[in-house]
Amino acid sequence: MLLPQPMAHGRLVSRYKRFFADVVLDDGTALTAHCPNPGAMLGLNTPGLGVWLSRSDAPKRKLAWTLELVEDGGGLAGVNTMNPNKLVAEALAAGTIAELAGYDVHRREVKFGAASRVDFLLEHPGRSSCYLEVKNCHLRRGGTLAEFPDCVAARSTKHLRELTAMVALGFRAAALIAVQRTDCDAFSACADLDPAFAAGLEAAADAGVEVLVYRCAMTPAAVTIEGRIPWVRLALPSRA
Repeated sequence: MLLPQPMAHGRLVSRYKRFFADVVLDDGTALTAHCPNPGAMLGLNTPGLGVWLSRSDAPKRKLAWTLELVEDGGGLAGVNTMNPNKLVAEALAAGTIAELAGYDVHRREVKFGAASRVDFLLEHPGRSSCYLEVKNCHLRRGGTLAEFPDCVAARSTKHLRELTAMVALGFRAAALIAVQRTDCDAFSACADLDPAFAAGLEAAADAGVEVLVYRCAMTPAAVTIEGRIPWVRLALPSRA
């Protein structure tokens, strides 16, 4: 997925009210950018971190600039939560996600569950349809382990229950974790920040929901799905 060009580089001054980020560009220009991320952005909201921003000239936009990437520990982290679905759509079309290849119809935002919309419904004649939810992961607290979520994610836990219900009805269901970082080689659910999600992911997997974790290759020019990395499962009491 190509990022809007040209990108501008600067330093984060402050991220606040979830959707705003004050930035000073390398040329000294101070601006406020849209931060397309409803989460905590734990570890990526520290003043002074290098950031990359895209610009839009759309007349109806209140803020022309969008925060796309944050430099952390020598690598890049993607904080735009709108991008993973675009990344996965491209990868599905190209057949690069082996576990989800072979479906010729990729429908997006299809109603399912309790007043929800699944990110993708994959269909092919003669095959069981696959309900696919995509989650953006950019938390790293140490080493090379990526974690999700970075705060309580009740909506994501609800999606896991709804995917499980689709498996019970005889369909395929999968949760794909898109790790938008260049410095992680394994993934784990973040049980201390959201124990309900961690337990829900384990329960969903035990019920037949496929958990796929893919790392992204990232530059200021483009982000692409790179390859699958292992999911480190937790020894939770519910699985004893």
